[in-house]
Amino acid sequence: MLGSLVLHHRTPAAAAAALGSLSSNRYLRLRALKINRHSGKEQAPLVTSGSQNSSLGYRRLVSPSTSSICAKGEDSFKISAVFTEDSSAVAMTDEEMESIGILSIDQALEPYKEHFEYRIKKYVDQKGLIETYEGGLEEFAQGYVKFGFNREEDGIVYREWAPAAQEAQLIGDFNGWDGSKHMMEKNQYGVWSIKIPNSGENSAIPHNSRVKFRFKHGNGVWVDRIPAWIKYATVDPARFAAPYDGVYWDPPPSERFQFKHPHPPKPKAPRIYEAHVGMSSSEPRISSYREFADDVLPRIRANNYNTVQLMAVMEHSYYASFGYHVTNFFAVSSRSGTPEDLKYLIDKAHSLGLRVLMDVVHSHASNNVTDGLNGFEVGQSSQESYFHTGDRGYHKLWDSRLFNYSNWEVLRFLLSNLRWWLEEFKFDGFRFDGVTSMLYHHHGINMAFTGDYHEYFSEATDVDAVVYLMLANYLIHKILPDATVIAEDVSGMPGLGRPVSEGGIGFDYRLAMAIPDKWIDYLKNKNDEEWSMKEISGSLTNRRYTEKCISYAESHDQAIVGDKTIAFFLMDREMYSGMSCLTDVSPTIERGIALHKMIHFLTMALGGEGYLNFMGNEFGHPEWVDFPREGNGWSYEKCRRQWNLVDTDHLRYKFMNAFDRVMNLLDEKFSFLSSTKQIVSSTNEEDKVIVFERGDLVFVFNFHPENTYDGYKVGCDLPGKYRVALDSDASEFGGHGRVGHDVDHFTFPEGIPGVPETNFNNRPNSFKVLSPPHTCVVYYRVDESREADVDEISIAEVVVGKQNFEELGSVIGDGNVGPKAEKSGEGSSDD
Repeated sequence: MLGSLVLHHRTPAAAAAALGSLSSNRYLRLRALKINRHSGKEQAPLVTSGSQNSSLGYRRLVSPSTSSICAKGEDSFKISAVFTEDSSAVAMTDEEMESIGILSIDQALEPYKEHFEYRIKKYVDQKGLIETYEGGLEEFAQGYVKFGFNREEDGIVYREWAPAAQEAQLIGDFNGWDGSKHMMEKNQYGVWSIKIPNSGENSAIPHNSRVKFRFKHGNGVWVDRIPAWIKYATVDPARFAAPYDGVYWDPPPSERFQFKHPHPPKPKAPRIYEAHVGMSSSEPRISSYREFADDVLPRIRANNYNTVQLMAVMEHSYYASFGYHVTNFFAVSSRSGTPEDLKYLIDKAHSLGLRVLMDVVHSHASNNVTDGLNGFEVGQSSQESYFHTGDRGYHKLWDSRLFNYSNWEVLRFLLSNLRWWLEEFKFDGFRFDGVTSMLYHHHGINMAFTGDYHEYFSEATDVDAVVYLMLANYLIHKILPDATVIAEDVSGMPGLGRPVSEGGIGFDYRLAMAIPDKWIDYLKNKNDEEWSMKEISGSLTNRRYTEKCISYAESHDQAIVGDKTIAFFLMDREMYSGMSCLTDVSPTIERGIALHKMIHFLTMALGGEGYLNFMGNEFGHPEWVDFPREGNGWSYEKCRRQWNLVDTDHLRYKFMNAFDRVMNLLDEKFSFLSSTKQIVSSTNEEDKVIVFERGDLVFVFNFHPENTYDGYKVGCDLPGKYRVALDSDASEFGGHGRVGHDVDHFTFPEGIPGVPETNFNNRPNSFKVLSPPHTCVVYYRVDESREADVDEISIAEVVVGKQNFEELGSVIGDGNVGPKAEKSGEGSSDD
């Protein structure tokens, strides 16, 4: 059977449907599992969100007002409350409205032009107001030099936005927790402030001392809260369920970390290693930033990843939330160390050529009143609050609070938060969590997105959140032009990954979230004979034209308690007894290792313009992730990474790790992930074979559990001589070594040049290969002018097991394999 020809991407509508094919309810349940399963809470039912504000729909072309904006220069900074409907300081011209770039890319969006005009106008209006009253978006996003604690020459100034407070004090170790002598003053915009003079040469508040904001609300009750802009927060580890304390963090120059290495260059395609510092130790305990930097970063670099994505960086009082219930947005998680320790980690990564992305959570906040931002909520209106009031301000499935993105001070807080992490810690970008929940008033609850564009552009769209994301992406790329910003969106909203200048939301990449769901379905519900090559290929290639995706077979979501890693799905209990090379391999283990390599590599090669792997899955980490909780006796046993499995030379985990290392190296040498040339020439259901080209490489995946195909004909674009670049069946990867690596494969011309229907599988050339069962082999076209110096990517030379990145570099050399070839060879058979 001839396979279909796929030229890089499919139709926009079909792609949107595919991107949204992962049920948003399943995604939301996964997220709830991270919180409710660990906390012992009963899961909230799947219900629609509360009341929707129809004025946010695209039909009302209204502008925010300047009526609530204060005058310039007030207390050396400008404060406002909330946008309301009125005239705007900035307007878009008719010509600008007529030339919305995204509509020319996807003409099916034309019926929704009014929606794009509305949200673009609202974006321009808000940006214009910020420029008028705050001096520009970049200055506006430096709220941390005005709010929170800031040292001046003669003392420390502390400011807090708390318009609902009736009285306020600053308390802490510095005043014996007696705020009577440190009463704060409130201005007309709800900002409380106090200046505490130095005591001689000593700082008014000692570095690393505890502080809190004490205020009285409407019913006369005084409460103590952690300052919203606090840079560090800690908890007494000796007290069970003790509340956190804010910490004044201002180390002396001798203790302040100094960055030594610049940002690494932005790669053509990100190969991302998703990691959780706390669970990165082999021991059942919480690991530190410095341990991760010294012990784990070299492993990541050795496996040829170019980007690290750090989870759970922002302080979260509940460890089992996986870092997604943030309590203190400007503070690093103190479980793993201090702010200076995190800086050490990032600088160490940069020294290894690794970029570092942060998993940022601006979609919601912990409902923890004692430790978090929710503690400032005392029944005030949404204009005086970080969050919406009523049902609209509460995510019933996640048990968390939802931001009011139309509020001036919320915009200042969140945009400043992004700039803080970029400038203070030198992050290279972000992965925005929970974007689907932000984009819609229903938050994706009870929604199975079908790809109908009306699902994305209607009164259900939260335009305030969309505009915030546009502002955020504009700001990030203004501060750091080479930043990488990724959206976690399950809905497949069109335009999410297009520039703000075109009317898009501005993300560089979106996560291809439907892919792992498809693999889970196959592993759970289908035997090998039922696997559909066309369906697998279609799921991997069906993405929006010109919007880049990060593909992944499994992330942390697939490993949380209640689910399994792919390796454990494939091999299950036999992983406990059958992974030793000292015994004969069982059919289950042989199949499991083979398919583990194929699933991850096919996802990488065909699923997107970047690739992501979760920590430990590169070597087939068994079991699942389960954070300490009452239900497991507060055990860390499943909340760690068993590096000893891959480090033990007689265990078969080393084979999966070695393959992961070299498939990343393949992209390093050939840059196939960044190539726009992606052609699937065959999806043969009977043979169970997928053949495709990415860049100038030819990939052959044989999913048949038994059949070996000798002299199997595969189509290709360019004529010439091809050799093996990567072979999953090589003995170094636990295979049988059945494919010859010294064989030259010469092409045959097929059909009439320029007439695809006369070609073989719509390809103008072909060559023949050996394709054993459950294997994948990649072929590169030989540049014969350099043939004397060229060989396959040294599969036989790749050192399996523990190997640092310097050794790997010396093995691979400076890359003599040419990613492009210009000289053709004679067409002849390789038989």
